[in-house]
Amino acid sequence: MQEVVEAPLPGKVVSVNVAVGDVVDEDAVVCTIEAMKMENPIFSLVKGTVKELAVSPGVNVKTGAKIAVIEY
Repeated sequence: MQEVVEAPLPGKVVSVNVAVGDVVDEDAVVCTIEAMKMENPIFSLVKGTVKELAVSPGVNVKTGAKIAVIEY
């Protein structure tokens, strides 16, 4: 099964903490999005393996944009 991690708010990706192939725990920080001068960590909702990464630092995302796909 797969979990798609989506951006909960619009903003700029300032850091990406995982890579394709990484094993992540539930509540692991996948990336950080800056919005209104605040940094917002984006967490994995499941424990699994990162199968796809759709963002990189410096990219602007909209609400609902795909950030990563985690297979569990």
